[in-house]
Amino acid sequence: MINHEWHSRIIGFFIGILMIAIYLWMASGVVNLLLNLYHTYPDNWSHGAEKMIKDVVIILASFELIRVFQSYLLMGRVKVTFILDVALVVLIGELISLWYREYNMNEVVMSIFVISALVVLRIVTMKFSPDYNET
Repeated sequence: MINHEWHSRIIGFFIGILMIAIYLWMASGVVNLLLNLYHTYPDNWSHGAEKMIKDVVIILASFELIRVFQSYLLMGRVKVTFILDVALVVLIGELISLWYREYNMNEVVMSIFVISALVVLRIVTMKFSPDYNET
């Protein structure tokens, strides 16, 4: 049977590998972002800007995911607020991407409703968090 210390080390090892993979993926995404911006600037800047905005939102979501992994490694648990932050960044990115493609109003309304619900949950979790200090 695996004791608690070994279990923690194995989980930490796998989370470390995931974090390294995400860092490498983000670095390649930044390089790809800059190359795409350079190649689309003179001809088709609006299409390049659309792709750049989508890529930046994905990179921001990756930063939030790294924050979730770091909190797990440091505290041994994941804060709900971090998970809500990741979900908000991803869904806001999806809402932004609707701007650049054909969409129906149901998608927009549903996205805004889900984002609003997540914002309310985020506020509630911060307000009632045991880590929250009123000053």
